[in-house]
Amino acid sequence: MLDVVTVLVVDDNAQNRALARATLEDEGFSVREAVDGAQAIAEFERERVDCIVMDVRMPGIDGLVACERIRALAGGSKVAIVFATALRELDTFDRAVAAGGDDFLTKPLRPDELVARLRAALHIRRLAGERLELVAELKQQRDHLQRLQYQKEQLATFLVHDLKNPVGTIDLLAQRILRDATGSERSKTAAAAMRAETRALMRMITNLLDVSKADEGRLAPNVKLVPTSPLVTEVLDELRPMASDADVELVASIGANEVLADRDLVHRLLANLVENALRHAPAGTAVTVALTDTRHGVELRVRDAGSGIPVDRKESVFDRFTSGDRSKSHNRGLGLSFCKLVMEAHGGEIWVEDAEPGAVFCARFPRHG
Repeated sequence: MLDVVTVLVVDDNAQNRALARATLEDEGFSVREAVDGAQAIAEFERERVDCIVMDVRMPGIDGLVACERIRALAGGSKVAIVFATALRELDTFDRAVAAGGDDFLTKPLRPDELVARLRAALHIRRLAGERLELVAELKQQRDHLQRLQYQKEQLATFLVHDLKNPVGTIDLLAQRILRDATGSERSKTAAAAMRAETRALMRMITNLLDVSKADEGRLAPNVKLVPTSPLVTEVLDELRPMASDADVELVASIGANEVLADRDLVHRLLANLVENALRHAPAGTAVTVALTDTRHGVELRVRDAGSGIPVDRKESVFDRFTSGDRSKSHNRGLGLSFCKLVMEAHGGEIWVEDAEPGAVFCARFPRHG
């Protein structure tokens, strides 16, 4: 019979401890708890454990200091220590590695990830006793890759916030030109085009931010009953300049009065789907937005008359930086990937169908009530 693995969960938040305990006990682990770093040290001195899941920020002795002190105790070099924190920051990660942490998880903890990473940390610690140099080298490489990931995320966050201000300023200037009664028709046409492009750029920026949030488990919809007609009208009005330039008609068919969703996220989901359809719709055709109330929930369908999606690309069309059009092999960004994340956050579905000609992007929101 295999020995039961004992895990010490250290967190000053009772709900976090309860979630970790329930998750780990369901997987057959024995769980002990501590509310701060001082109690964690005392618990480890009283009775050894196999692994510690440690919060970083706690009153008194924090997780980093507690880790250093446990490592200095008898048996402390053998225990696997996994940090868990809401601080997904490069500096915090560096300090966790320096303190002797084996891994670094971001809150809110996802049960499957917690169990998988904890088991990996335990396995690495056990191997370390047999192949110390090799394990140390592998851990160094893993830490380096994880640090690069945090650097990438930090850079993306800086870019998002730094780009928002100048893009917003351009949009405001375009609005001033449109409101100027003395402006020429040519300048107003240019200003309208500027507004359409700045809105598209702002959607790309916010898509990037929300994709990062989803990676960290922080994309939480503010769900309310949203009237559909004003929402669809607003989105189509924003995209009419782009449609006019492409000689494509925008058509709405609204058969559902409201949807239970986050209005801002659904606004951008619809804008992304319509913008995607406009990119592929031939001149002289129409892009249709239809909302219907089905027994499964409210269904959104955005249809174009383009070249459609090749069969071998339907599975990957919602992947990041992927184009579904065989004639456009270059990457299209995060628009469709963002749409998939929005539907997952709402507990809904998104898929693509053939329109013959063209494609229909479909999204279904769960029924309310």
